[in-house]
Amino acid sequence: MNYRTIPVSTLKKMTTNKGDDLYYIAGQKPTLVVFLRNFGCMFCREAMEDISKVKTEILEKGVEIVLVHMSEQETAEKFLKKFKIDDLSHISDPSTEFYQAFGIMKGTFNQLFGLHNWMRGFDAAFVKGHGVSVPIGDGFQMPGIFLISGNTIEKSYVHKSISDRPNYLDLADLSLKESPAGE
Repeated sequence: MNYRTIPVSTLKKMTTNKGDDLYYIAGQKPTLVVFLRNFGCMFCREAMEDISKVKTEILEKGVEIVLVHMSEQETAEKFLKKFKIDDLSHISDPSTEFYQAFGIMKGTFNQLFGLHNWMRGFDAAFVKGHGVSVPIGDGFQMPGIFLISGNTIEKSYVHKSISDRPNYLDLADLSLKESPAGE
């Protein structure tokens, strides 16, 4: 695994809705930083539901969860409350400055509109009820997940397509040596 660090200055600029910066939080305990897609995305809503289901288990492992999104705080609160994760710290990043600092890029045509995404999208939107909506944020921004301690990335999962569905429990487990597939 190729560990890398994020500049402390960047982490200190990443202030949560609760007033703490990410450098402080990750200095206290390992932190799973989840960069979400836009709230209009069915896969973003699916991810929030997945996080809601494993949130307690992750927190019981001693790992904090911080969500990063591209919306204003008020909009985020509404969506996070719907999925019962509004108690988690979250960071508003409408300019995607922090996405870029962590190396999460804009999606290519295939990452965003590939056939696999259409098939998974039908399942997420209609079968699982996450619906279809207009983007609330940058519709081209890819998501990603990072387990950090201090300013060191211990594990990461950068989506190969917007429909990837990572295992959040594995990502939050420091005893696993390698990042799950997707990095």
